[in-house]
Amino acid sequence: MKITIPLSLLFLLLTTNIFSQTIADLKLKPKEIPKGYTLNDGNICITPQACTFYNDIETYSNIVGTLKSKSIQSFKNKTDRGSIMYFEFEHTFKGDRFLQGLLWGKDGQPTDERPEEYLAKGKFLVIWSFRPDSALKEKSETKIEGILK
Repeated sequence: MKITIPLSLLFLLLTTNIFSQTIADLKLKPKEIPKGYTLNDGNICITPQACTFYNDIETYSNIVGTLKSKSIQSFKNKTDRGSIMYFEFEHTFKGDRFLQGLLWGKDGQPTDERPEEYLAKGKFLVIWSFRPDSALKEKSETKIEGILK
């Protein structure tokens, strides 16, 4: 009987930690930023559609869901620049088809002209507004995919 209480407490702590992710957990920390990149204020989107979505997300709440919080990180180096947009919704993000149309138009997938990529997992949505060969985007994607399995 005594062993059940500590095991159940351990299970509760582990499951609480898994479901308590925040945007702060997803953001790149200073030591994770690849060499040569600097953190910048504001947004540096490759296309205006991505920044419009970030700036005016409340306008789309009936399509994508109610926003709980959002944050942005923008980076530059000599050959690369862009922004990572983080969103947390009250409930599961539900705007995949809408976002694909907004970001990519009729192509329905990233192109050279509209290279943004995104990951929607549960209540979280992350949009990378970088060129496909961005080392910073790759670093962020790897981190976030590991956290939001």
